[in-house]
Amino acid sequence: MLTDAEILDSSPALFADVKTHAPGPSGSLPITPEMLLNEPSGNLFGLSQNAGMGWEPARLLDPEFLILSTHGGMRAQDGTAIALGFHTGHWEVGLLVAEAARELRNRHAIPFAGACTDPCDGRTQGTAGMLDSLAYRNDAAMVLRRLMRSLPTRKGVLGIATCDKGLPAMMMALASSGSYPSILVPGGVTLSPEGGEDAGKIQTIGARFAQGQITLEYAAEMGCKTCASPGGGCQFLGTAATAQVVGEALGLSLPHTALAPSGQPIWLDAAARSARALLRMAKLGIGTRDILTPAALRNAMVVHAAFGGSTNLLLHIPAIAHAAGLPRPSKDDWASINRQVPRLVDALPNGPHGYATVQVFLAGGVPEVMLHLREAGLLDTAVRTVSGNTLDEVLDWWKQSERRAALRARLMDLNGIDPDDVILSPDRARASGMTATVCFPSGNLAPEGSVIKSTSIDPSLIDEEGAYRHSGPARVFITEAAAIDAIKRGNVSHGDVIVLICGGPAGAGMQEIYQVTSALKNLPFCKHVAVLTDARFSGVSTGACIGHISPEALAGGPIGKVREGDVIEIAVDRRALHGSIDLVGETDEKFTPEEGRRRLEARAPRSDLAAHPDLPDDTRLWAALTNASGGVWGGCVYDTDSILAQLERGAETEARHPIERKIDA
Repeated sequence: MLTDAEILDSSPALFADVKTHAPGPSGSLPITPEMLLNEPSGNLFGLSQNAGMGWEPARLLDPEFLILSTHGGMRAQDGTAIALGFHTGHWEVGLLVAEAARELRNRHAIPFAGACTDPCDGRTQGTAGMLDSLAYRNDAAMVLRRLMRSLPTRKGVLGIATCDKGLPAMMMALASSGSYPSILVPGGVTLSPEGGEDAGKIQTIGARFAQGQITLEYAAEMGCKTCASPGGGCQFLGTAATAQVVGEALGLSLPHTALAPSGQPIWLDAAARSARALLRMAKLGIGTRDILTPAALRNAMVVHAAFGGSTNLLLHIPAIAHAAGLPRPSKDDWASINRQVPRLVDALPNGPHGYATVQVFLAGGVPEVMLHLREAGLLDTAVRTVSGNTLDEVLDWWKQSERRAALRARLMDLNGIDPDDVILSPDRARASGMTATVCFPSGNLAPEGSVIKSTSIDPSLIDEEGAYRHSGPARVFITEAAAIDAIKRGNVSHGDVIVLICGGPAGAGMQEIYQVTSALKNLPFCKHVAVLTDARFSGVSTGACIGHISPEALAGGPIGKVREGDVIEIAVDRRALHGSIDLVGETDEKFTPEEGRRRLEARAPRSDLAAHPDLPDDTRLWAALTNASGGVWGGCVYDTDSILAQLERGAETEARHPIERKIDA
């Protein structure tokens, strides 16, 4: 027990060292009469503060650049932990900040650094922390934009980020830069453990232990070693890795910087080169609006499809587009691209083999995939990138670069893996049975659509026509906790359809339910259980899991009218990328989807529908604002014009009918 003296008393020696004045920096500000007459007082006071922080006075008029990051935690100089971050993804990001800052300083620019750290979806799985996850993205983007504007003398911004929400937030912030140049430095990935499990599989140890599949000792040892290096995003192509890929595909990052191994020299090199590229963009007058164009946005969607990326990017790419002032892609746009673009990357969790993200990096990463896409005529290669070159010029460089040859050879030397087995040509991918990734089922339970990562369905369930078909009784759960409890207790059976509702924006902040999908993955009958939800999934989720069901249960969606035992029919055509989810039966009675639609319309919503009891007011407000801005399919953004218009209409109604409204209340 700590004593009062240990808390209240200090060493008397400290008292004698207290001072009230200091001499201040030596030298003088490099100001002129014109500056004193014409510059805002803030610019002049900024020079005083810069000198006070130790910058050489003679260099105070060098151009100023801002480095923003999602850095979290605190490391000692030898790399040991003083304070932990929320996750490994931002733990080493400060090293990238320092590398970029040194490069700017050495090239006669003044670097500023700020940070807005980010949470970890893995850490908050199955907890109330998940209720803040998606809503955080918008908050962080706002903070990062405010930090950018709060340095009005900036000439450009370097954004450094890694993981599920911080990286999309950073891209949303940079996208708003307009005429200012900005560059994204992806924070990289963690290494795979030797003789261990990846970060996706390790999140199932609770469910596997509950089913007697692993021992306590095994769970403890594997859990300890899964994050084999202290920094970087997860080893699978989840939301973090996919967001890095998308940033590079947008042209917002230098080529072959996504998925680099965190902490290694090649990773640090990307920060230094990005700082140099930012200086060149400023010199050439290249702004972010010159990079983020409708063509660049489409390229990113094409690359997302070719990688088989996380469905969470269906929320983030429209948000980036909105921040850049570009039209947001629709469901139909996504469906059209996924029907045209072959999947070329064999990565965790999609398979068929499932290579780690660092192995995808060594195989060539984004530019290697883009070479194949260019040859297939699926990219607009006239777009400009932050390198200052067009995408066509970048890919020409990559094709003959020493970097490409050396790293692909390194993959073979280190792991005995042919890089062409990781990133495949369209013909080779087709021969391997790889299919496109994302499908958008509709039907009487999802009149506004839903999404499934069709590649995640167990191949043994796909018929000779390339379709998955499942019909089974509904097991309805209002909370994720109730669903996971039923799974662990063995109360979910072969052929069931788990219907997890009230997980959408209004119910639970559109929570991510990887805890459910990962638990199912490791049960003997798992592949014969489907999941329907108005929530969302982790990028590492597998199985017949359909999310983003719209409208959500608490917005009057028919998914909120499903009863225990209702017969639900699911069909997903992995070749044509069409799908449907329908109510087709009650107890022993079967009927058509059209009859199911009529019965759902006649039903009242379930009486037990309710938001999560711990849903924060912050997230309730986020849900209301995003619903007014286009909702889930609009990227869960804040559309200021739409929100203000609705508020004004509400104010006009209140002004016209104040008495009636008070009586109704």
